[in-house]
Amino acid sequence: MTRSFGRGRIMLHTTIHTGPLARRASDPRHHRQDREPHAARRRMIVAAHPEVRKLVGRNPATAGWIGVVGAGQCGLAALAGMGPWWLAPAMAYGVGALFALMLWVLIHETTHDLVLRTTRANKLLGAVAGLPLGMPAAVPFRRHHLLHHRHQGDAILDGDIASGWEVQWVGTSTFRKALWLLAMPFMQMLRPLRMKGVPIVDCWFAGGLFAQVAFDALVVATLGWQALAYLLLSNVFALGLHPLGGRWIQEHFLIFPGQETSSCYGWVNRLTFNAGYHVEHHDMPRVPWNRLPLLRAVAPEMFDTLPSHRSWTMLLVRFVFDPALGPGSREVRTRVT
Repeated sequence: MTRSFGRGRIMLHTTIHTGPLARRASDPRHHRQDREPHAARRRMIVAAHPEVRKLVGRNPATAGWIGVVGAGQCGLAALAGMGPWWLAPAMAYGVGALFALMLWVLIHETTHDLVLRTTRANKLLGAVAGLPLGMPAAVPFRRHHLLHHRHQGDAILDGDIASGWEVQWVGTSTFRKALWLLAMPFMQMLRPLRMKGVPIVDCWFAGGLFAQVAFDALVVATLGWQALAYLLLSNVFALGLHPLGGRWIQEHFLIFPGQETSSCYGWVNRLTFNAGYHVEHHDMPRVPWNRLPLLRAVAPEMFDTLPSHRSWTMLLVRFVFDPALGPGSREVRTRVT
């Protein structure tokens, strides 16, 4: 069965497999054998609206935002280090998670080389931007995120896909889904271990690890252990069980049947550098964050016809409590060469 939306164009609702390919025994994920849809959508957008090429390019101002957000997070860490022990987790959940998420979005921009002129400069900037996260995550994120774009839905190479053991253990249990979301940073750290042939340790990883250890030591020496705990907890909350955590569900979970990438157009985009414009980003990954709304405006027939979300918080609540949703609510592809 084939579904489409939008004036006869092929949208994200592509062929939905029924029968043997739809689900495999003991695996709730939807299996398919076609290619990811965004390359085809990109060609269609450019063909229908050649002017979108003008949106492609860098946004050097992102480097300034990295400085502002990073400095702000470090300042909040200093405040968290001055109070009682409970202040660090309270601040991390209340405001730190937002700053951590903003840092992740800015790191994401460096991953696609959308800030500075050279790949090397963007790698260095991304590594620096990741220091206030408290863990050496920015460097490996670059490698695995680019694989995610190239191999969307690949159960091995797409680090955004939960591993089989995660799907089986969590299932659709409300308690286990909440625990899984809380542990999301650690789940993502384990997934590269399944990626055979993809190196984990290289000179960039070693350099990033050294820089992170030095930064964390400096934080402890000058601001105290509570300040470091604030930074680490902010990152943990930003990636999982938090009102902002619905972002990770919004991006690629099958909330809308057959649609494997979705956007969120709520007001929170104003605080998170348009992080919710995810269909737009996958369709045109060379368009920086500040021009994604313009991309949607230029080609409304490609985006406005797709179901979308308005609230990450409501989506998170639904995911946790809806017995029909879980880590297995994803499209998984057999590799197409």
